[in-house]
Amino acid sequence: MRRWVPRLRQELGLDYVVANGENAAGGRGITPSTADEIFAAGVDVISGGNHMFQHRDVYTYLDETPGILRPHNYPPGAPGQGIARIGDLVVINLIGRAFMGGDFDDPFRAADAIFEKIPDDVFTLVDFHAEATSEKQALGWYLDGRATAVVGTHTHVPTADSRLLPKGTAFCTDAGMCGAIDSIIGDDVESVLERFRTQRPNRLPAAEGPSAINGLLIEASGPHTATSIIRCDRGAS
Repeated sequence: MRRWVPRLRQELGLDYVVANGENAAGGRGITPSTADEIFAAGVDVISGGNHMFQHRDVYTYLDETPGILRPHNYPPGAPGQGIARIGDLVVINLIGRAFMGGDFDDPFRAADAIFEKIPDDVFTLVDFHAEATSEKQALGWYLDGRATAVVGTHTHVPTADSRLLPKGTAFCTDAGMCGAIDSIIGDDVESVLERFRTQRPNRLPAAEGPSAINGLLIEASGPHTATSIIRCDRGAS
């Protein structure tokens, strides 16, 4: 990210950069120092997911630092917030319920409540952190014409379904990941193979070696009208 985000901001004339950072700390969760590195690389908003509370030292950071999010539909009382505004962009972080293993509020009703309060003249990006492709696609269609873009995260594998929905919302089921190419969703290959072969828990360190960035470039002519969404991948480095 340190290498590519500044280049991409200049090369593509980016107005905003949003990154999901929930596995940035050695493959699990995020820490204040890791989040600071991501912001320093040129990211405007960091979104999160189901591992956001892995490290307790991030709890106060989430409460005190603008621009870092955890899913909005966590139960009330969770540290941090799920919505951030920077300039004329509002970023909304939601988490799915299918196969996610948590007691989360309904993301569809949460989205309804959010969009009832959002000004009509701002752009909106929804990071939907979810396992099931059907649930991600469902939210994309549900918010078509309301959100500027709905982008899925969590599976670490980029999907080939980037498109503009009929009412103007840009959608992709999963943006992918930033991490080692020779890995299994970012983790060390041999460690993951051992777990699958033995069915015993073991440590899964982040893989090392040549890396790549997965991402999406989204353009919009108005708050409810995206004009393009294309893959923006870079690597290996």
